[in-house]
Amino acid sequence: MITSYIGVGSNVERHKHIEAAVAELSTLGEGLRLSTIYECEAVGFDSDAFFNLVVEMKTALSLADFSRQLRQIELKWGRSEHAAKFQPRTIDLDIILFGDCVSDQDPQLPRSDIYKYGFVIKPLVELCPELIVPKDGRMIRQIWQESSYKEVLTSVEPWFDIPK
Repeated sequence: MITSYIGVGSNVERHKHIEAAVAELSTLGEGLRLSTIYECEAVGFDSDAFFNLVVEMKTALSLADFSRQLRQIELKWGRSEHAAKFQPRTIDLDIILFGDCVSDQDPQLPRSDIYKYGFVIKPLVELCPELIVPKDGRMIRQIWQESSYKEVLTSVEPWFDIPK
């Protein structure tokens, strides 16, 4: 089993789609742990605010299969097959870390969003502060301490149970 960290986001029917994303992820592995859900303004474009969180889970799937399954979940829940980077999302699922995998191809691992966005690094600090980021060599908490993200993150009370 590989421990994976998935960034989950939605700014379209956020409650419905975040809950659906977590339920779908639970079918791909086990031991789900969720960070705080954060609300933050859209970054890079004008749109409704997002709900974002990171899900830690263990999966037996290969990286390629896991990535394909995440894409299928996004499409199932209404994401356009040709969606541009900066536009509203029903469900956005990004692999942030996948065990100790390092890749410069799609999916890029570790995902560079760790160094860019508060809605990625802050949840990772909650879930795995001592984890050493492959290729980087620093712990998540060290990256957090050195970060200077601009987003304002507001915690959102969870409204659903984590699937077993």
